[in-house]
Amino acid sequence: MASLKPLADRVVIKPSVAEEKTKGGIIVPDTAKEKPVWGEVISVGPGRVSDDGKTIPMQVKAGDKVLYGKYSGTEITIEGEEYLIMRESDIFALMSSK
Repeated sequence: MASLKPLADRVVIKPSVAEEKTKGGIIVPDTAKEKPVWGEVISVGPGRVSDDGKTIPMQVKAGDKVLYGKYSGTEITIEGEEYLIMRESDIFALMSSK
């Protein structure tokens, strides 16, 4: 990926791949696939600046697996790869690696 550094409290996320099959083995066509709601954080901004001028550090870091809102963020394509840019507040949870 090209060097992409988000500003303030924004993060760049690589969405997970949508499921190709249902649990019952039915192949899902591209038009019926649901948008993924989880992905991997690629890069993070420095953090939000509070009213008193202090930077509030980010709670997520590059490499974290996160759960976010279905329609959160702005979709971008860089070098043929799709990414989302969203605010840290649009992220609902960190996913454990268990």
